[in-house]
Amino acid sequence: MLRGNQRFVAGEPRHPRQDVERRNELAAEQKPLAALFGCSDSRLAAEIIFDLGLGDLFVVRNAGQVIADSIIGSLEYGVAVLGVKLILVLGHDECGAVKAAIQSQAPGAERLPPHIEHLIEPIIPAVRRIVGPQPDGRVLVDPSTTDALAVGREHLRDTVAELLQRSPLIADAVAAGELAVVGANYRLADGTVDSDVVLGIDPPQLSPYRSEQERTSSPLQSVSTAPDAE
Repeated sequence: MLRGNQRFVAGEPRHPRQDVERRNELAAEQKPLAALFGCSDSRLAAEIIFDLGLGDLFVVRNAGQVIADSIIGSLEYGVAVLGVKLILVLGHDECGAVKAAIQSQAPGAERLPPHIEHLIEPIIPAVRRIVGPQPDGRVLVDPSTTDALAVGREHLRDTVAELLQRSPLIADAVAAGELAVVGANYRLADGTVDSDVVLGIDPPQLSPYRSEQERTSSPLQSVSTAPDAE
């Protein structure tokens, strides 16, 4: 996956496994190399940013990568039935759901439609922690000065933690060394993927773009794949 992302960043994608032969091969069954839970933002097309093909990723998405029962069930299916060895939780900068959560906490903010309010509710704790309390204990959110990138990263960590708390199946697989869960952020401008939370792989690694030592042992690189499935 990392090599595919590096090709995408360099503008040298191979577009692997997207032909008629691959389509026919997958008609009877799928065996994805990883599950990806990401934001539904149109700029976050998983198979494109990792330069992968048909059947390579089991993808679950919603706005803001917010945990819900349907998300957990889908990811558990990926682990228990499809046998994926990696769950990648992928956030990104300039996230509309994160911005909406920040704006919703501003004094005098207009109410959002009910379903959108429900969607962004899990992001609000990250907003309030990043802003922090005033001396009197109140949390006053000013969207113009709130660090949306920091909120997004905090929410990403919350998402990974909530996934493990609410899914014994996934938590047990991580504890047994059978599954890795990685929380990462995608940078819209340069296309890179920066790992932030790594569970189930020892030792934890960070972004493959930070150093040669980290690049050679990154968790995304260590996932077993078919030939040229990177």
